[in-house]
Amino acid sequence: MPGGLDIAFLTNEPGACELVLVRHGQQALPDRRDIRVGDIVDPPLSTIGQRQAERVGERFRHRRVDAVYSSHLARAFDTGRAIAAHHGLEPEVYEDLREVEVFSDLPSDRRAADVLGADYLAGIRDRMARERRWDIYPGTESSVAFRNRVINRIDAIAATNPGRRVVIACHGGVINAYLAELLGARQDMLFRPAHTAVNVFVAGEHGRRAVRSLGDVAHLEHDDELVTY
Repeated sequence: MPGGLDIAFLTNEPGACELVLVRHGQQALPDRRDIRVGDIVDPPLSTIGQRQAERVGERFRHRRVDAVYSSHLARAFDTGRAIAAHHGLEPEVYEDLREVEVFSDLPSDRRAADVLGADYLAGIRDRMARERRWDIYPGTESSVAFRNRVINRIDAIAATNPGRRVVIACHGGVINAYLAELLGARQDMLFRPAHTAVNVFVAGEHGRRAVRSLGDVAHLEHDDELVTY
């Protein structure tokens, strides 16, 4: 008979879905001083990001993977494909798994500092460091809307994959949204997962969820160059 902690944390529960949320590899971005709003939306993997994706793919080569999902953004899709390829799978894409849309209402061909003012933007960043909520940024998808679309999609994936292990290649904000919902946290960002960090959750019936592990980068060990944020 399972104990109270077994029930609470879904230990060895046969119908539970193991959700492996993997952050994408490092993206290729211009110098920070030259980044326009549109540059941050869908950059490809950098050279280091490609190596990180290969490493995390190798990590899952000999582990059971029943399905792979990803956002439609290139950095997540290519990371998911590196995992899926070892299992004869192709990532199933859902746009709801995309990263929070920061500054989405600002002109895409302008720098945020040029639109908002450098001093104003510096103040916003200081406030974000303290409060860790997306609502702080003007012209940005709301924290509530972001969390709702992420939770709804991941819960739908869990509901259709009982007893299975699924990998979801996604984004740091998405991983934190799921964690924050599980913990009932007000903050949107609770920790900063490294690129291709593996984060394991388990989801059971009646909305029960549990955390198994966070921020695991064992596949990047012995190569400090590959541990990036």
